[in-house]
This record gives sequence, C-alpha cells and structure tokens, in this order.
Amino acid sequence: MVHTFTHEWDTPAFKGKTSFPTGLFINGQFVDGSEGKEIDVVNPTTEKLVTKVSEASKQDVDTAVAAARKAFDTAWGLNVSGEERARLLNNLGNLMEKHKGELAALEALDNGKTYDWAFGTDVTFGISVIKYYAGWADKIHGQTIETDEKKLIYTRHEPIGVVGQILPWNFPLLLFTWKIGPALATGNTIVLKSSEFTPLTAIRMAGLIQEAGYPPGVVNILTGYGNTVGAAISEHLDIDKVAFTGSTLVGRKVMEAAAKTNLKQVTLELGGKSPNIVFDDADLEQAVNWSAHGIFWNHGQACCAGSRIFVQAGIYDEFLKKFTEKARSIKLGDPFAVETDQGPQVSQIQYDRIMGYINSGKEQGATVHLGGDRHGTEGYFINPTIFTDTKPDMKIVQEEIFGPVGVVIKFEKEEDVIKEANDTMYGLAAAVFSQNINRALETAHKLKAGTAWVNCVNQLHAQVPFGGYKQSGIGRELGEYAIHQFPADAREGTDYVIPSYTNVKAVHVNFGHRK
Repeated sequence: MVHTFTHEWDTPAFKGKTSFPTGLFINGQFVDGSEGKEIDVVNPTTEKLVTKVSEASKQDVDTAVAAARKAFDTAWGLNVSGEERARLLNNLGNLMEKHKGELAALEALDNGKTYDWAFGTDVTFGISVIKYYAGWADKIHGQTIETDEKKLIYTRHEPIGVVGQILPWNFPLLLFTWKIGPALATGNTIVLKSSEFTPLTAIRMAGLIQEAGYPPGVVNILTGYGNTVGAAISEHLDIDKVAFTGSTLVGRKVMEAAAKTNLKQVTLELGGKSPNIVFDDADLEQAVNWSAHGIFWNHGQACCAGSRIFVQAGIYDEFLKKFTEKARSIKLGDPFAVETDQGPQVSQIQYDRIMGYINSGKEQGATVHLGGDRHGTEGYFINPTIFTDTKPDMKIVQEEIFGPVGVVIKFEKEEDVIKEANDTMYGLAAAVFSQNINRALETAHKLKAGTAWVNCVNQLHAQVPFGGYKQSGIGRELGEYAIHQFPADAREGTDYVIPSYTNVKAVHVNFGHRK
C-alpha cells in the first residue's frame, strides 16, 4: 500500500503544509515498487529521517516503459497537436506557480539548499523553463526544399518516442523541468529516474502532472538507485533516447550501455572544473562578489562551479584579502532561517567525499587559507574553504570536488593563464573578469567551454543553450538547441550532430517523374 507523506512547516521563511503519495508514478497512478522495498529520505540539516519512498526495480522500469510506449502510440506522440501540448505545459507551469512555496520547501527539506534560493532560483527558473517550452510546442516544423518542378520535398521534425531521463541530486526540481520541458513540447513520452537522495519534488511534481491533465503513461517517475534503475533505463531496448545529468564517470557508463544495446540517442550534461580568470583591470569588488557566488552558490554543489580562480599578480593580494572576507561573511545554518546563506551538503556520502579532497589538498602541500573543516556538530555542514599555493597537478586543481572548496591561483601573463585554464578534461563553463571588453571577449573565445561568462557567473536562462565541451558532456539543454538537431560546431573538424528530442524525416512526393 502506497504511503502518504505529510509535513507541516512553521518557520521564519515558510509556513505551510504538504501531503502526497510516496509511491512510484507509473501509467498515471501511484504504486508500490514491485519488490516492496523503500528508500530512506534523510534531512541533511539534522541527519534525521524525513520519510520513506517506494524503491523502483528493473521490473518497474519495464512496466513504466510499456506504459510510456502505449501512451506514445495512442494518446501522445503524433496523436496530439502542438496546441494541446502547449496547453498542458502551461497548465503545469501554472500549477507550479500555485504550489511555489511548497515546492521550494520540499527542495530545502531533502536537499539542504536555503528556502530563499530554492524559491527564487530553482522553482522560479523551473516555471520559466516549462512555460518557455510551452511556447515552442506548436512551432515544431521542418522545411520545404526545392529540387525540381516535378517533386515536392519537405522535412518533418517528429518526436523520438520513449525517452529515459536520469536526474542528479543537486538541482532536483530545476533539472526535472530542463528534462521534461523539451521532451513534452516535442511529443515524447518519459520514464524519469529521480535521485534516491532528493526524490520529494519529483514525486510531488507527479501529482501536479496528473492534475494538469496529461494522459496516463506520458510521464512516469521512478525513485531508485543508479546501478539498478539508472542502468535499466540506459540499457532498455524500447527506450529511444536517454538524457543524463551527473558525473562524467557515470556518464561514460550510460553512453556505453546505450551503444551496446540499441544505439539510443544520448544527451549528457556532466562534470566541470570551471576557471574564473580575474585580470588586473577588473572591477575588484564585483570580481570578488561574483567569484564567491561562482564557487559557494548551492554549497559548491554545481557542475559549473567556478572552483579554479585565477587572479593576475597585480591585484592578487588585494583580491585574496577581499575574497577571504566575503567567504567569512557567509552564514551557515538552517535552510529555513532567513539569515542563512549556506545549508548543509546533501548527504553523508558527499560530505565525506568533499572532506577527502580537502585532506588530499593538505597532504599534497597546498595551503588551507580558510576553512577546511566541519561547521557545527549536527548536519553535513562544511565551512567555505579556500586553498592557495597549489600546483597544477594536485587533485584539488584537476578534479571536480562538488563542494564549497575553491583554489586561488596567481598568474602573470595572459597566454599562460589561458593554457592553464584549458588544462583540464572538463569544458562546461568559464568566466572572465576585465573592464577591457576586447581582452575579455578574446579570452572568452579562447577558453574551451560550452558557456563563457564575462563579468558574471552562473547566469542561466531558459532560452540560452547549456552544455559542455570535452568530457563535460554531449548535446545541449535549454533553448531551441534542446529541441532541434544542429551541427556541433564546437567539435571542430567533425560532422557530429548534437542529439535532441526530435528525429528529422525527409518526405519525397513525386508529381511527374516517370520510369
């Protein structure tokens, strides 16, 4: 029997109540997992149990895929107009608006991010993504191509079919919308796996999807582990595309599974080790504020976190002084307290991983300039940490830490910093700070990253594509690029095509050619 999770908040940031089933959402209904198992959901602020949710198995993936395939063939896909797809997406966006505070509170509860950030960024941005793709739903079309007067040739952009989507735990709700928005706008059906650490907003969204009027089977939501549910989605022969956000290590496994089975299309948004380059002529105060936001936002648990901060020698000392003051001013504590800037890391596993990197930095000879230790005695809190005196081959410089840990590196010459900034297997994002716009743009163009920010960081918009170079991923999310296929001009010298949520069909109509 499916349990119901009920919780009431009476906090300075939010007062309200939630109540919803905690089962798997398959074919329009909440059901128990086939094996009757459950997953503990832990509050990272208190380390105490919040609730238990149903655990999915490989058999549940099979059931969900069958439901999605039936819906695609009968009630969705080419059976529904773009106008209807737009209406339902707008319905969903409006329901998210109605439950905005509740969704933000759930995000803060099992993820640990502050309520204010969850409300102002995750939920607000998520709503804009859903409504943006509602606008695209009736604009999915191909081209008429002229060859000769005896033929009509046109292209159709058709939905791929059943898509599998695998979410991370750092932005559970926001990336939920990034995934389902373009997939639903283009007429695909979905089997989605939420993270076992942060499943609550995905399960709550299942109820809103039901209320919005989607036919049964169009969206199916499973909570489960990567080595079972994630693997089953990646390997499934009746899933036509898989979209994954997470680590590069797991991304390789997803791509391998897709290649070994039915060669399903793959979109991967993976890790990063983003450089922030601060030149001597930068607005120092703004560079400090943005750099702090770049690494400490979301407790450092962001794939685009600016974790390598390169500062030109002329302002290095003053930058480090002000950057240290800014980091010290960050207030850690209860995500529902209005004065809190940073909550806990998401889990004990992630806490231990970050502390392992901090210890590695110490052992390899870097200087802990600030932090490097636990905050308090309860919850998975880590103080904002700054390393100096690093070397390029140190783990804390090369590997993604995914926590509130940054390295500040002095540089002299522009050509040297560009080389060092690009000396990474990652290429998700980068930032440049300079009041010389020519220098800033020339540098941005030389950085091998899918996103380059100039005099800002972590700026994302529903209409602007996001994705990586190198081992930071394949394909793009957000914007028109998530819908259509474009030549991947970022991959120079290739004719690789970025996967999307549509297939292109060429139709040849003969009016006069005879054989």
